Amino acid sequence: MKIAISGKGGVGKTLLSSLLSKTFSEAGYSVIAIDADPDANLAATLGFPNAEDIVPISEMDELIEERTGAKPGQSAPFYTLNPKVDDIPERFAHKLNGIRLMRMGRIKKGGTGCYCPEGALLQALMAHLLVARNEVVILDMEAGIEHLGRGTAAAVDKLIVVVEPGRRSIETAVNIKKLAAEIGLKDMAIVGNKVRNQSDIDFLKASLPGFEFLGFIPYDQAIVNADLANKSPLDASEPAKAAVSEIYQALLAGVLRQKDSKRVKV
Repeated sequence: MKIAISGKGGVGKTLLSSLLSKTFSEAGYSVIAIDADPDANLAATLGFPNAEDIVPISEMDELIEERTGAKPGQSAPFYTLNPKVDDIPERFAHKLNGIRLMRMGRIKKGGTGCYCPEGALLQALMAHLLVARNEVVILDMEAGIEHLGRGTAAAVDKLIVVVEPGRRSIETAVNIKKLAAEIGLKDMAIVGNKVRNQSDIDFLKASLPGFEFLGFIPYDQAIVNADLANKSPLDASEPAKAAVSEIYQALLAGVLRQKDSKRVKV
């Protein structure tokens, strides 16, 4: 199963990504968690020690030059657009409690509009993770979907957009749906976070008609307190864990229905 998670900054993308990663791992799945948001802190949320020292793939200059034939950050007329990447997860992923984690870093474009060597490596690696790997891949993205292209979007089983009760969060979800449609990514769902009561749930549903809702994560001060104390919130909130467990079950059921439908059509 390949899951991409997006949404406005601060809505709880990383919290959902980490809780889903833990839930899948505890259920016996092999999990690769991908931090594709340059401003996110997935490693710290998952409890990785010295998370700030994990180097993004886009900043591994020697690896980039070795695989693409060009030095990152420099203008190069020629470089490999399809570099070898199949060994990178085993060599560079960090492991903790059955979860492997990789930081992608930011995709940058050169002055001509073409992707730079580090961008070519990231795109090839993302395609490998989403298309060739037989694991659960959970992708924690920023508000856009720049790490996904037309070639990899079809491999995503579900794009989850996290929203909170607020207009800007809802506007971001609508914009992400438009961007996703442009690259053929149609299987999208909403998770409501920081929900305080039924009125918040009703507001989100009324504001996003026609969207599938996977579930709602309640607001819990314990999560805020864990963040203030610079601690992982994974075990801070039993209500949040219970809500994500239900989202996990909904994801499994939905993907199984998809695969059964495809078999019937064939």
